[in-house]
Amino acid sequence: MGIIWTIIIGFIAGVIAKFIVPGRNEPSGFILTTILGIVGAFLATFLGQALGWYGPDDGAGFIGAIVGAVIILVIWGFIAGRRRV
Repeated sequence: MGIIWTIIIGFIAGVIAKFIVPGRNEPSGFILTTILGIVGAFLATFLGQALGWYGPDDGAGFIGAIVGAVIILVIWGFIAGRRRV
């Protein structure tokens, strides 16, 4: 049940992040949106643990997943924007 819950939360976080950071160069589709949210959650967990906000066994949670996904989308926009020029 844990992996299914992670996929559902990742998808929702990815969709919300896409609404926060709209753009033409963003990844689209169900699978890429889900991966975006899941990677965002991992990024937020890693950064939170590195900064001391979370313990070794704590996760970032839903808001952290959204923030991490937004960070990933901003980085994606810079990389995709440079490739077009």
